[in-house]
Amino acid sequence: MDFQIIGGIKLSGSISVNAAKNCAVALLCASLINKGTTVLRNVPKIEEVNRIIEVLRSLKVQVTWINDSDLEIAPPPRIHLEGIDVESALKTRSVILLIGSLIHRFSAFQIPQSGGCKLGTRTIRPHLLALEKLGVKIKTLENSFEVKYNKLKSAKIVLYESGDTATENTILAASAIPKQTTIKFASSNYMVQDLCFFLQKLGVKIKGVSSTTLSVEGLTDINQKVEYCISEDPIEAMLFLSIAATTNSTLLIQRCPIDFLELELEKLSQMGFKYKIVKRYKSNNELTNLVDIQTYQSNLKALDEKIYARPFPGLNIDNLPFFVPIATQSKGKTLIHDWIYENRAIYYMELTKLGANMELADPHRVFITGPTKLKAAQVVCPPALRPAAIVLIAMLAAEGTSILRNVYSINRGYEDLCTRLNNLGAQIQIIN
Repeated sequence: MDFQIIGGIKLSGSISVNAAKNCAVALLCASLINKGTTVLRNVPKIEEVNRIIEVLRSLKVQVTWINDSDLEIAPPPRIHLEGIDVESALKTRSVILLIGSLIHRFSAFQIPQSGGCKLGTRTIRPHLLALEKLGVKIKTLENSFEVKYNKLKSAKIVLYESGDTATENTILAASAIPKQTTIKFASSNYMVQDLCFFLQKLGVKIKGVSSTTLSVEGLTDINQKVEYCISEDPIEAMLFLSIAATTNSTLLIQRCPIDFLELELEKLSQMGFKYKIVKRYKSNNELTNLVDIQTYQSNLKALDEKIYARPFPGLNIDNLPFFVPIATQSKGKTLIHDWIYENRAIYYMELTKLGANMELADPHRVFITGPTKLKAAQVVCPPALRPAAIVLIAMLAAEGTSILRNVYSINRGYEDLCTRLNNLGAQIQIIN
């Protein structure tokens, strides 16, 4: 699928933030620890979710759409690992969370190695070291992970790296152990908090949610009928904030999870971005704090300091790329330091095809000089979700007709994005 985009148009109107991709895939994997029926509400219909659903169905798990946004997951008495859909598993990194989930059902099993965005070396060493302390041995084979244990044990764990999926996998595994496990240097990011809230509804005792030290007291058997409403996506909210800033548009962005956007908004404010929080309320899960943000036309300027990401409560790692198109429209020179991934900063350079004035200092640092009048071009999507999204944002700001090829990377994380942006006045057409 390709997008044809007529850019250089100021957008207007209101748009709502959908449920978080990273929460949805984690909770789908987590549903396997429950022998009862799980209902997940507010599930985004995106490719990443589809891949996990395909994997679950290949295990003979009944996964049924109740309506347009709610899923019912009913696992069989025995999970059929021998029929796992390898092709779907290889398309998503989230499949690695099946390790923590399947520990509840098998003492020895194999799952395919995870895929997902191509962002350089993404080590699973933090997963291995943490789970090892719980008694789990993981061996990396050519195309799969071999997982086995004799007996699970509680432990005090210092995570080798404060990663989101490493934290989630450790929490999932600890949820099968009735004694207390302590996890230090845990990620407290939005998807980790959603997972904790879901597990608490299943009866798992978790203390320290939203902090970097978690205490987990699990259960040897979980058989509950449970419902949980997935929280909204701060990364999608940042996408819309980036669109508003880059195209200099006046938008009302609704259902923004503010606790995970405060530093991003502070950075934007210091860059001259004008906005106002016009409403505060709770998400349907009654836990996540939401706001509506009204944006205004602004005169942007570069920050003197570099912009870089850190684990929460720092600037979100997935939100860093959205500052790149904003910087192209900001007066002065901006330094984006993407220290985490080897390849992602290189993908940022795709914006030079649209006329952005950028200099790649090394695989982690990009200097962007603005403001630059962007121009239409034809670009193939980078094989990573957020870098692909920022090319789309730049095309919305670039005068003329652009073609964005092979947009699967975008469809992995955003639901019906063309229609939603077109409702704001954008002119995006799907072409094959």
